Amino acid sequence: MAASLRPAMIDRDRGHRLWEVLQDPPTQQAVRGLDDLVPGFADWIVTSLFGGTYQRSELSLRDRQLINLAALATLGDVDPQLAGHVRTGLRVGLTREQIVEVFVHLAPYIGVPRALAALRVVGATLASDAVPARDGDR
Repeated sequence: MAASLRPAMIDRDRGHRLWEVLQDPPTQQAVRGLDDLVPGFADWIVTSLFGGTYQRSELSLRDRQLINLAALATLGDVDPQLAGHVRTGLRVGLTREQIVEVFVHLAPYIGVPRALAALRVVGATLASDAVPARDGDR
């Protein structure tokens, strides 16, 4: 099986381009703001993650977002990152209903309190002005 997987390649330019597409402006600003505290850390995050892991072809961007939502809910106490990934999920084709269903499905696995905490973040994010309303909403 390992022979069918391609080696991880790091492409800084592709990573930064993909990051610009996937991440919303508040998330981009928060990551860039790290440079004052830890110079180069933001570039390392974007290059290694979006220029490396995300460049692998075995998972779609939509699949990756489902995994990200589940992982962040499981971790807990990562509300800004979870909100950003909710917005990214919408950009890669997840519906609001599918995003909510992720946390309903997770409840027996990660615990109801963590699922409820994630759903509070999801609800606030979907209700915010940063997420465009669908036809028929509002």
